[in-house]
Amino acid sequence: MGIRHSNNPCSSLLLCFVVLLLLVSSCSGNSNVGVRCMESERQQLLDFKEGLMDPFGRLSSWVGLDCCKWQGVRCKNRTGHVTVLNLQNYHLGGTIKPSLLHLKHLTHLNLAENFFGGTQIPKFLGMLNNLRYLDLHSSGYGGEIPPHLGNLSHLQVLYLGGNFGLRAESLVWLSGLSSLESLDLARVDLYDVRESWLKAVNMLPSLVRLYLDGCQLKSLDLTLPSLNLTSLEVLELFDNPIKSPLPHWFSNLTDLQVLDLRSNNFYGSIPFWIGSLCKLRILRLNSNRLHGGIMGVLDRFSACQNNSLEILYLGGNYLVGSLPQSLGALRNLQELDLNTNFFWGSIPASIGNLSSLELLELSDNNFNGTIPESFGRLAKLSTVSLVSNQMEGVLTETHLANLTRLDAFRLTTYHNKSLVFNQKHDWVPPFRLTTLVLINCLIGPSFPVWLLVQTNLSYVIVSNAGISDIVEEEWFARLFSSCWFVDLSNNSITAKLPPRIYSEMLEKVDLSRNNFVGQIPLWETNATQLYLQRNSFSGSIPENIGELMPRLKTFFVSRNQISGRLPSSICKMMGLKFLSVSHNRLSGQLPDCWNKLRSLKAVDASNNSLSGEIPSSLTSLCHLILLMLGDNNLHGDIPFPPNSCRQVPLLYILQLRSNLLGGNIPEEICRLSNMRSLDLSNNHLIGSIPKCLHNFTALKYGNRSLDYEELFDLQDGTINEQTMLVGTKGRELEYSRTLLEVKNIDLSENNLIGEFPKGICRLAFLDTLNLSTNYLSGSIPDNIGDMRWLESLDLSVNKFSGPIPSSLSSLTFLNHLKLSYNNLSGRIPTGYQLQTLNDSSNYQGNPLLCGVPLLTRCPGDINSPPTPSSQGGSKDKLWLYLSIAMGYIVGFWGVCGTLAMKESWRQAYFRYVDEMKEKLLLWIALTIARSRRMIEKGNN
Repeated sequence: MGIRHSNNPCSSLLLCFVVLLLLVSSCSGNSNVGVRCMESERQQLLDFKEGLMDPFGRLSSWVGLDCCKWQGVRCKNRTGHVTVLNLQNYHLGGTIKPSLLHLKHLTHLNLAENFFGGTQIPKFLGMLNNLRYLDLHSSGYGGEIPPHLGNLSHLQVLYLGGNFGLRAESLVWLSGLSSLESLDLARVDLYDVRESWLKAVNMLPSLVRLYLDGCQLKSLDLTLPSLNLTSLEVLELFDNPIKSPLPHWFSNLTDLQVLDLRSNNFYGSIPFWIGSLCKLRILRLNSNRLHGGIMGVLDRFSACQNNSLEILYLGGNYLVGSLPQSLGALRNLQELDLNTNFFWGSIPASIGNLSSLELLELSDNNFNGTIPESFGRLAKLSTVSLVSNQMEGVLTETHLANLTRLDAFRLTTYHNKSLVFNQKHDWVPPFRLTTLVLINCLIGPSFPVWLLVQTNLSYVIVSNAGISDIVEEEWFARLFSSCWFVDLSNNSITAKLPPRIYSEMLEKVDLSRNNFVGQIPLWETNATQLYLQRNSFSGSIPENIGELMPRLKTFFVSRNQISGRLPSSICKMMGLKFLSVSHNRLSGQLPDCWNKLRSLKAVDASNNSLSGEIPSSLTSLCHLILLMLGDNNLHGDIPFPPNSCRQVPLLYILQLRSNLLGGNIPEEICRLSNMRSLDLSNNHLIGSIPKCLHNFTALKYGNRSLDYEELFDLQDGTINEQTMLVGTKGRELEYSRTLLEVKNIDLSENNLIGEFPKGICRLAFLDTLNLSTNYLSGSIPDNIGDMRWLESLDLSVNKFSGPIPSSLSSLTFLNHLKLSYNNLSGRIPTGYQLQTLNDSSNYQGNPLLCGVPLLTRCPGDINSPPTPSSQGGSKDKLWLYLSIAMGYIVGFWGVCGTLAMKESWRQAYFRYVDEMKEKLLLWIALTIARSRRMIEKGNN
């Protein structure tokens, strides 16, 4: 039948519109518009959906006849076959059904960032023969990787990383993936694969990107018979325990752009050929055990005609030497991290050539030179960290005037303030910092304007900076409103804080060791640490402080002029760990609500005017480590330690000296087996000393019951600021940083009676024992010589009788002894350490004692009491000198004579000495670095 032509203009217009619509549809590249999907494939997708759990309804669009319009589905042009299934981060779970096998044209399958509950990767995925792209990373798969995936011969991308339960015992199946370009097995457990992993990967000639970070790889072949990975551009092996030198075959990876080997155990020097990989953009070798210098490597990089290096991370190694001038040739460098090494000297002037540099991290080294003025040319610099070095010299406006993008600046030196900031007082910089750390740098004495105008600060430490100026309280109001961390400690800043401070973000405030005056503000914050000690604050602690600061864990206001009572609202700080209110003018009774503070570890309220009894709730805290209430007016009995603790109470230090306490020393105190310092001196205690003090096992065996976390918490948060007077060696000594190492028992100046408990002599690690000025009687135990670490012993002003035990002479560390004003009798023992304690006042007031150093002769002595200088006579001296001379001659010539005569021995000896010297210097350097790193972490 022919087509009939019509002269109707409407029909012609309609025909043109239809033709135009068909042309647009046929020319459009969107297959989801022009062609519906295959019905059979639509049914398979619906079947696949039934096996999935979709809690967020991400597959709700999977309705209707055209599956090509469904979310995550793409179809092929004109044919309508499904080619792409991308369901990444859909929060799906459940089961992957084999209905996917009917999608014969599927080339791209992405199920990444879902959670399939630790199930195994389906084996049938190895039958999707047309698959080019398979991404299952971070999808919660577990078990063994099915080797069936090796059948995907057309696969170009395989991402299985981030599945922490996934493992492989062999990677032989990789050899079937001849077209593979990208392989991601990050965090897959390849421990059982051992050294064969490299041989398997080397069978992939088209490989461009390889990600094997965190795979428990332990070894790396140093030689390969033939290298097939010449197309490799990205190699990431970080966070493995690989113990090996850097293999030379890396030098053949000439297309390499990214090499990330951080957090391994690579050792040896950094080979020069690394610098010949001229296409490298990113090189990360940080956190290994590499040593030696970096001059040769940087010289090679600088020789590259088109140097591409953008990121260089070498921190956390044992690298040494000064930074070479060739560093300035890395003109594309954006990030340079050399922290925690042993570099020394000055920062080279050529650093000013790094016009693209954004991050400079040189912390924890031994830099002891100057910062060049060319530093000021780094206009793109955003982050600078020069923490824990020994930089010196002067920083002027020239160093800082062009750093318009500077956001974080950290610089700390040692305590001598060898680095000086020298700018005009009214200089206004071009940058607005968010982070500023300046410790032990000389900024003062005036408070600089460039610091006052930093209105974007969120983290600020300006400590020990020599500032002795008056600062307006409005500046502090702005500072506290924007910051979460403020440390202005160890200056002489004079200021009065705003009466009320409100900040939700504030976490730590340290204004200690300044001249702040006025009342403690009403802090309405979520702060966890507040350090106000060693200032001139007056008035009282706010009554509702526990309600205003409920999250406070550390509260230090010691050594101020604070008066009034200690408010009971403190007990509303449920997480409080450290409380120090010592050396103030507090009065009244202690609140009795301490049993609510289950996390409390340290309380110091000493040197106040507190009265009343010690609340039993205070000694009921099982985790309390330090309790110091000395030098107050407390009275009543000493509360018993609790029996309710599941474990032995942790109390290390109990200091109740110089109060008005009475009654007996409770027997229950012996349950405190961790006790290291017990000071109950200068009270009104009566009765006898408990015989069970030998249960202080920390003093008996020298063990430490605190775990490292508790010890670090206590040392960092409390002991560094606490002081305690200890009566030892005949005088009062003040301990602070070594407070945890004090091991003493002081029961002096009480009204105690009875005998010297023999069990005390079993406390071998006790340093100081003071029982003076009591009414103790009986004899001094014969086994007192068992206290082998004893340094100070004071038993004076008592009623001890009988002879002085001869075992005293075996106390080789004893350097203070007081036995005066007792009823002791007989000859004073001589020999060893007692020979040095020859002050007669140590024994005076004992009329029945005789012998050296007293003038009283013992029965049977004909001449005056012998002295150490006269015993043995001149013959003994002669033999002594002859023995010394002979020993010197034999020892010196026995060694040096042999070395002089025998060359091979001489060479071996000096080689051994050199090796030992190097090992010793390395050990010292590592110890200092690690200690410094821990201190810096604690400070930050």
